[in-house]
Amino acid sequence: MPSLAKTVSRFGEVVAERFATGGGEPEDLLRGPFEDLVDSLAAAGGNPGVVLAGEHHLADERVRPDYAVFVHGALTGFVEIKAPGKGVDPSRFRGHDRRQWERLSCLPNVLYTDGQSFALFRDGERVGPAVDLVGSIETAGRDLSVGDDSLETLFEQFLSWAPFEPRRPRELARATARLCRLLRSEVEELLVSEAGLRDLATDWRRLLYPDATDAEFADGYAQTVTFALLLARVEGITLAERDLREVSDELGANHTLMARALTVLTDPGILPKLAVSVRTLQRVLSVVDWQKLSGSDPAAWLYFYEEFLDGYDPALRRATGSYYTPVEAVDPMVRMVETGSESWRFRHGLGRARSRRASAARSGG
Repeated sequence: MPSLAKTVSRFGEVVAERFATGGGEPEDLLRGPFEDLVDSLAAAGGNPGVVLAGEHHLADERVRPDYAVFVHGALTGFVEIKAPGKGVDPSRFRGHDRRQWERLSCLPNVLYTDGQSFALFRDGERVGPAVDLVGSIETAGRDLSVGDDSLETLFEQFLSWAPFEPRRPRELARATARLCRLLRSEVEELLVSEAGLRDLATDWRRLLYPDATDAEFADGYAQTVTFALLLARVEGITLAERDLREVSDELGANHTLMARALTVLTDPGILPKLAVSVRTLQRVLSVVDWQKLSGSDPAAWLYFYEEFLDGYDPALRRATGSYYTPVEAVDPMVRMVETGSESWRFRHGLGRARSRRASAARSGG
């Protein structure tokens, strides 16, 4: 197995040969050599089961990262390659690069590189310092080097990522909100080109919200899909590395509307184009154990949506008035309704049976 020094030297040699031709897009000239670099570093770190799946960029899907990375079949992270000289500091990005960063910062594990520098980001925050190679990536050739083993360490961190099991509902709400925001952006973009989503938006308006804009549809759809996957975990349905058709079939036994939202994603023309957000949602939510998370307390849901909206879209939270009444205020309101439902005027006997569940439900403030 070649040493780190030889691996980097070989990377520099191949890249320099490509740039010497004077043709091709700079990012494309880096792709092949970068794939070889990852293979070598992964093998050196004991991760031979690494697969880089290149993302196909279309005009209306330019925010997608260059690669989805799988380790032993499990989605582990994403890679974005920039042209040499652009660097890996998001604060310096402008235009398209800035808009793309705003999307990719929602993801839990992203490696940025321009060939010269490498940086790891998790949920928009950089993990450790950036690693810079010594010598020009475009011309150094075999003389390209790295001063220490920091590059190897960075790749080990990147390839070893796994979703964390949230310990409390607030942590789950925050993690879910970021990915829902990314899904909303992807859906809104695809409405321009994807007939299946446009047809769904038409049905949505006809049946539910006649005046809904494309942005409002994308928001409603993204939240529905996100909560369908979350509901699947509450119901104990396995998500990890499963076909969404199977998940939606299981969910449909008790939750028809939520299952329908997932069924739409099984369309072969839609799912691959939403794979960045949807696959990541599946992976992140696959470790959620709601019974353990809630401590079997039905009131654990009470403030979940408020926390979710605060991370997903604070302006939407304010616009919808999503602030929830404390349990101490909810219980007397429920008791009052229960008393009325059992009075001589209504003579309805279901009040007591439902009151305990209602007291734990969300109540608009």
